[in-house]
Amino acid sequence: MERIDFLKTFSVGAAALYVPSTVMGQMDRPPQLDKQLIMDFVGAGHNNLEKVKQLYAEQPTLVYAAHDLGGGDFETALEGAGHVGNKEIANFLIDKGARTNLFVLTMLGKTNIVKPYLEAFPSYVFARGPHGLTLLHHAMRGGEDAKELLEYLKSKGLKETKTKL
Repeated sequence: MERIDFLKTFSVGAAALYVPSTVMGQMDRPPQLDKQLIMDFVGAGHNNLEKVKQLYAEQPTLVYAAHDLGGGDFETALEGAGHVGNKEIANFLIDKGARTNLFVLTMLGKTNIVKPYLEAFPSYVFARGPHGLTLLHHAMRGGEDAKELLEYLKSKGLKETKTKL
């Protein structure tokens, strides 16, 4: 067999081995969650614990789902609870395995987590969460639990509660 024939045969054979494994990997995945269901769950995450519990019972993986509001503005039910200051819903979702972030932890007043993170990554003080809401906004929504973080964020120069994404 000449070199060119070998390379052609080898290339076709390697592609044949690769394609089925790629296609099979995709076939093992469940279908995407319904966008309206995600929207409903994220919406309920702001202020409707009973609906959050009901939808979670029907589809537990909703705790990981993010709604795309457009323009890079993504929001999970946990983040919705975070930016309105709904600690009961936030704690329920965290208990069910929702992926938390610094914005929610700030609202919950988790100073022992937030301050060391911001000391390690100082520019994150000015990060933007869903809808462009800042850590300062979340600390304000956290009330008494987040009072220490509110003062800390102000001392770091954070003045804005909302910025453009």
